[in-house]
Amino acid sequence: MIYKVFYQNDKIANPKREDTKSLYIEADSSVIARGLVEENTPYNIELIQELTGNSLAYEQESPDFKLTKFGTK
Repeated sequence: MIYKVFYQNDKIANPKREDTKSLYIEADSSVIARGLVEENTPYNIELIQELTGNSLAYEQESPDFKLTKFGTK
C-alpha cells in the first residue's frame, strides 16, 4: 500500500500548517509507515493517509510524486 505522510521538519518547532510537507512511502500498514519515517528522519508526523483508487491515481499524476525509500538496517 502507498501512504502519504504529512509532516513538519522537526519535532521542536511549533507546527504551522503553512510549513507542512509530505512524502510518499510504500508499506504494509500505516503503523509500519510511521515506524519507518520515525526511525529514519527527525520529522514530526502529523497525519498518515492511505492512498487507493482515484486518490492514488490523482497523486501519481503530480510531478512531485516520488516514493521515498529508506535503507534497510
